[in-house]
Amino acid sequence: MATKKIAKTDAKQPAQSDKEKAEYVAKVSLMPSVNAAAVVSEYAKAFGEQDISELTAQLREKIHQVEDGDLKLCEAMLVGQANALQAIFVSLARRAVNQEYLKQYETYLRLALKAQNQSRMTLETLATIKNPPVVFARQANINQGNGNQQVNNGTPSPAARAEKNINQQNELLEVQHGGETVDGRATGATGGKDQAMATVD
Repeated sequence: MATKKIAKTDAKQPAQSDKEKAEYVAKVSLMPSVNAAAVVSEYAKAFGEQDISELTAQLREKIHQVEDGDLKLCEAMLVGQANALQAIFVSLARRAVNQEYLKQYETYLRLALKAQNQSRMTLETLATIKNPPVVFARQANINQGNGNQQVNNGTPSPAARAEKNINQQNELLEVQHGGETVDGRATGATGGKDQAMATVD
């Protein structure tokens, strides 16, 4: 039985137009994983030559983990950054104290305190991720029968708070003085210098 020879054909990719190339480059340039990979490849040369494609693949995997709700990597990253910023703070603070001139001392100390502040903010972000703030939703109950009744549960308006505060102050004054309202703005007597002037009703 004769075997048929299959002719090899080079499968060539269809040529892209200039517009398609520009669209592809723009799409890739705006991808967060590619953006991050481009930056990491430049700053991570201490670990060896970086491959953009491999970095992009690794970053996509980490992005998917966060999308699925796994924040362990983010937490680890924040702890690492806080410690790195702390090391920068200590280094700059030590350099500042050894400076002879005020300008250099001030420059090093200002940079040290900036690093310290960034470390603090990083730890605050970590604390927020670990213990997210509780949000209380406001509730509005409206009577659908005639539409006249409305009950709002939540924070009172500034005007309502001010009115309540004034009423409380008046009640306290009445309690302190045996139920009599105290009015500190009573009409005063005329002064001794100008006897012709009288109080105005």
